[in-house]
Amino acid sequence: MSAKKNKPIKLEELTQEELVKYEIAGELGLLDRVLEEGWRSLSSKETGRIGGLLARRKREEEKK
Repeated sequence: MSAKKNKPIKLEELTQEELVKYEIAGELGLLDRVLEEGWRSLSSKETGRIGGLLARRKREEEKK
């Protein structure tokens, strides 16, 4: 286990993309687990879903 796991998340230091990633995790009901256990606690299916939604939002933003 790494010390990184217990590192508190400082929302003011996150990039816009990281904020969107946390927002998507919340929408999928995964945010509590990410905050408690870290991103590594998610399955590849769950992280893929987050990545896919993140990519979709990026494309939608670029169209605007």
